[in-house]
Amino acid sequence: QVQLVESGGDLVQPGGSLALSCAASGFIFSDYPMTWVRQAPGEGLEWIASIGTTGIGTAYVESAKGRFFINRDNAVNTVYLYMTNLKPEDTAVYYCARGWKSTDPKGQGTQVTVSS
Repeated sequence: QVQLVESGGDLVQPGGSLALSCAASGFIFSDYPMTWVRQAPGEGLEWIASIGTTGIGTAYVESAKGRFFINRDNAVNTVYLYMTNLKPEDTAVYYCARGWKSTDPKGQGTQVTVSS
């Protein structure tokens, strides 16, 4: 079955950087676009970024443009989210999901906390 395992979340100071990873299994990874979404405390899921099957096409929510970068390595079935200049409002549980701007299926999430 589809399995998505996120990692890399941490406590980081404002202005800091983090790299999230999502290891996929149970499907042909290179056949699917992949997506990162997040859920802040008390909020719904928010789409952050998506990447096409070859990694060439990408899209970002406005708040992530210029700060976040989505990438993938089809050889190891992994999608990444590199985050820079982090802000307190980026605090959330981050999930990867299969599909373009998709929220399902998704993994168990990894916690990112931005605080001084």
